[in-house]
Amino acid sequence: MKVIKFGGSSLASGKQLEKVLKIVTADPERKVVVVSAPGKRYAEDIKVTDLLIECAEYSLQNQDPKEKLESVLERYAAIAEELLLPDGVIREIHDDLVTRIASDKSKPDRFIDLLKASGEDNNAKLVAAYFQSRGVEAHYVDPKEAGLLVSDEPGNAQALPEAFERLYSLNKRSGILIFPGFFGYSESGEVFTFSRSGSDITGSILANALKADLYENFTDVDAVYSVNPSIVKSPKEIKELTYREMRELSYAGFTVLHDEALVPAFRAGIPVNIKNTNNPSAPGTLIVNQRDNTNGPVIGIASDKGFCSIYVSKYLMNREIGFGRKLLGVLEDYGLSYEHTPSGIDDVSVILRENQLDEKVMDAVINRIKNELHADEVKVAHSLALIMVVGEGMRQNVGTMARASKALANASVNIEMINQGSSEVSMMFGVKEVDEKRAVQALYEEFFVPVTV
Repeated sequence: MKVIKFGGSSLASGKQLEKVLKIVTADPERKVVVVSAPGKRYAEDIKVTDLLIECAEYSLQNQDPKEKLESVLERYAAIAEELLLPDGVIREIHDDLVTRIASDKSKPDRFIDLLKASGEDNNAKLVAAYFQSRGVEAHYVDPKEAGLLVSDEPGNAQALPEAFERLYSLNKRSGILIFPGFFGYSESGEVFTFSRSGSDITGSILANALKADLYENFTDVDAVYSVNPSIVKSPKEIKELTYREMRELSYAGFTVLHDEALVPAFRAGIPVNIKNTNNPSAPGTLIVNQRDNTNGPVIGIASDKGFCSIYVSKYLMNREIGFGRKLLGVLEDYGLSYEHTPSGIDDVSVILRENQLDEKVMDAVINRIKNELHADEVKVAHSLALIMVVGEGMRQNVGTMARASKALANASVNIEMINQGSSEVSMMFGVKEVDEKRAVQALYEEFFVPVTV
C-alpha cells in the first residue's frame, strides 16, 4: 500500500486535478491520497492558504473579510466548474467558510489555525467529489473522526503518539481515501495546524501509521536537484539520498520537502519518493535509510540567507564551568533560538536567524554578555548566508573540506566560519550574503562538474 501526497501546485486547477486522478488510478496500491490547499496557477497568483490568512487577519482587525472570502470561494468554484462538478460541493464549502469566519476570535492564533486548515479540508472534499463523479470509489476522511490527534500548539502542532494507533484503522476502509493535509485535532476537539507546508507532515504521519510500503510525494519538479536551479543552470538530479542527507538539505534551504516531514517516515523506515505531477513517468528521487555512495563524497549543496553571528571571546573560557550554559541562557531569556555554535578554546560564535532580533534586543543581549559573563570581546556579524555541503560519502573520503575551502578561495569568497557536523554528513560554511551565489556556484563546479583535460 502506498500513501500519496499532492502539493498545492498539483491541485491548483481542474486541469491539474485531471492529472492527479490519472496518477492515483494508474496504481491500485495508491490507497490514501493526502491533499494540500490549491496553490498558485501562475507566478503572480496567490495561494489559497495566503488568502485564508488574510481573511483571518481582516476578521481579527474587525474589518469585513467578505471580499477575501469570495476570492477563496472563487478558487474552488473555478476548479469545480472546470471539472463540471455539481453545485452541492461549492455550497458545502461556502457554508463551512461562513461558519469558520463567525467562530470565536478570543484566541487569535487558534482562530487563524481554524481558517488556515479550511484550505486543505475543503479541497479534500472537492477532490473526493471529483473522483466520485468519474466513477471512482473515493471517500473524504475527516481527520477528527480518523483520530489524527495533535498537540495544542497553534501553527506548530505535533502528532500525539496515540494518533498513530487510531489512524491504523483506516486500513479497513474501502476505496481511495482523500485525507486533508496540514492539520489535526487536539484532545479537546480544536483544530491546530502543523508548521507551514505541513501537508508533507500529514503524509508522513499516515505512511507511518498505516505501515505503508512507500510514501510518494508529488510536486512540480522531476526530482530533488543537487543544488538550487535558480543559482546553477540545469543542475544534476539526485536519484537517491538518505533521510539524514535530505534533512540537512531541507534545513539549509531545499524547499522540495518540509524539513520535519521525514521524521515519521524515517522512524518507520518507509522510503519516500519525490515525483512530478506534470511528468509522473520520471523516476524522481528516492529517500531511504541507506544507499550506496557511488556518486562521490557530496550529494547536494544548499544555502540560506538571513543569519547573524554573535562572536564571544574570553581568555581561559574553556576553564570556566558553565560558560556555555550561561551564554545560551541569555538568549533563552529573550526567546531566541540558535542554529550553530562553532567554538575554540577561548571563543565561541552563536549563529541565529536574524529575523528574531531587532536593534533593541541585540543591544540588550550584547550588554548582558559583556556584564554578566565578563567577556573580553563581543562582536555581531550581520547579513550572513549559511552554505551546507551534504553527503554520506564524506565520512569515507579524505580531503573534502580542503577541496571545498580551495574552491571558495579560488572564487574569492571569504569564509566567515566553518562548522563540521559530528555525524560527518555535512559541513557548513558561513559567508557574506553578497557572496552566497558565487560560493554555491564554485562548490557545485568543484564537486559535480567533471574536469576536462
